[in-house]
Amino acid sequence: MPQVFTHPANKLDVRESIDLYRFFAFSFGSPSAERFESLARPEFGTALADLWRELDCEGDFPAPGSFRDFRQYESLYIALFDVGLPEPPVPLLESAHYKALPAQQTALENASFYEVLGLRTEASRYAPDHLVTQLEFLSAVRYARDNTPNEENRRSLARLERDFLERHLLNWLPAAAEKLRREQPPVFPLLMSLLLGFLRRRYQEARRQAEGEKGE
Repeated sequence: MPQVFTHPANKLDVRESIDLYRFFAFSFGSPSAERFESLARPEFGTALADLWRELDCEGDFPAPGSFRDFRQYESLYIALFDVGLPEPPVPLLESAHYKALPAQQTALENASFYEVLGLRTEASRYAPDHLVTQLEFLSAVRYARDNTPNEENRRSLARLERDFLERHLLNWLPAAAEKLRREQPPVFPLLMSLLLGFLRRRYQEARRQAEGEKGE
C-alpha cells in the first residue's frame, strides 16, 4: 500500500498516469517549483485537451490560460485557496462548503473512511477533509482494489469508493468549482472541471463494480 498520507505524490504526467486521482491530488497540492514546472510545460494544455475529450466533458475545450511565472502561480494559489477574510475565496476543504455538519464532524467522518484501510492523516500536510487528502485516499482505494485477487474484496472496495465519492467529494466539489469559475484564474478552473468529470465517471464505474457488473 503506498504511504499516501505521509509522502507527497510523485510528479505525474496526465497522459502517462493511469491514476488520475493522484494526478489531480498533485495538481491541487500546495505550491512548489515541481508543480509549477508541470503546469507550465507547453504540452500540458494538449494533454488536458485530450483528457477533456476522453471524459466527454460538455462544451468546447476552454483555453487553460497560463501563469506568468512561479511567483504569480504561488500568489494566486494562496489568494484563492489559503488566505482570505472570513475565509479564502475557494477553500479546498469540504467543511467550508458543506455546512450541514460541524467542521469537526465532517473531518471525523472523513477519517472514519480512511481507517477502513488503516490510514491516518498527517497533521503537518493537509486536513482530513482537504481535497488532496480525499483524492489520495481514493488513490489508495483504487490501488488496493487493483491488487487484490479476491472478487468479493474488489466489490467491497468499489463500494467504499462509491460511498466516499457520494458522501463527500461529489457532495461539496460542485460548489467549489462554481466559486472557482467566478474567480477566473488561469488553469485551476479547467483542472477542477476535469476533476469533476473524472469523479462522476468514477462514481458510475464504482457503482457498477460494486454490483458485480463490468465497470471499465
